[in-house]
Amino acid sequence: MNNNELKYIQSFAHKKHWDQESVFIVEGPKLLQEVMQSDWVIEKIFATKEWLDAQTVLNAPHELIDDILLGRMSQLKQPNQVLALVHKKHDASPLALQGQFTLVLDGIQDPGNVGTIIRTADWFGIKQIIVSADSAQLYNPKVLQSTMGSFLRVKVQVQNLEETLSNHLFPVYGALLNGRSVFETKMDKEGLLVIGNESKGIRQNIMPFIKHPITIPNFGAAESLNAAVATGIILASQK
Repeated sequence: MNNNELKYIQSFAHKKHWDQESVFIVEGPKLLQEVMQSDWVIEKIFATKEWLDAQTVLNAPHELIDDILLGRMSQLKQPNQVLALVHKKHDASPLALQGQFTLVLDGIQDPGNVGTIIRTADWFGIKQIIVSADSAQLYNPKVLQSTMGSFLRVKVQVQNLEETLSNHLFPVYGALLNGRSVFETKMDKEGLLVIGNESKGIRQNIMPFIKHPITIPNFGAAESLNAAVATGIILASQK
């Protein structure tokens, strides 16, 4: 690996790079194994001898590196054997809402929350998520790592939420502090569930589209729930 290649990989720590580039970084054996078993295209793998020796079949371009170099490349606190550049998928056509239950994230800015919501959606069989432009984005390295591979199975697309919510005929549910108990609500299998910002909730310009406000009853003194935790509880209540 030459110095320019190292600097290029290190640049993915900054948004302007991971946002604009046609590839993104995947780190760790488990996550990369899932990528290798998917239809996503790997540009190049950088791995230690330990990881390479464990592979019986390896069809992607790869390069041997040592632990010290991996540590310089990695964005993890504890680098783990392998790092790869993977090509992004670009689908310009809007997600089809018909026949789907879709999550809508309104200004969820914490990458860990967005990644965990993607992972939670995957657990409950939800195949697609719409996010506002100011939400943490899919190719943010922290989002990707938090998904634990679920980004491979859940489509995530940025859309103008006002336009999306105003141009459909499906029920729109919103997670609010005041609403009908989620445990007394049966959401349609064809619909949208809006989850609002961690501290401010669903924005006022989105509120007119919420025809079915729902809430998670509280029994203690906490003012609110973490957005990802709330999403999990709501989805679990419907199973």
